[in-house]
Amino acid sequence: MINFSAENNERGLLPYSVILAANEGEAEAMHIMLQHYESYIGSLSMQKFYDEQGNTYWGIDEDTHDRLRSKLMQSVLAFKI
Repeated sequence: MINFSAENNERGLLPYSVILAANEGEAEAMHIMLQHYESYIGSLSMQKFYDEQGNTYWGIDEDTHDRLRSKLMQSVLAFKI
């Protein structure tokens, strides 16, 4: 069993062992990878919304958020190492 340390190195990169395991379909490694990119995915998913009174506010578009997470998982699994 590979030790999946959630700690990043000093440059903020995922350990190679986590990337390799996620590429091989290891669920725990994929979870660590998704956690690592969660804030970036959230920022890409931000959208301006309007309520009934015309007020503007920012929030996460859940559809975009889910699509980005799905695309990341598909890309990791399809990547040739």
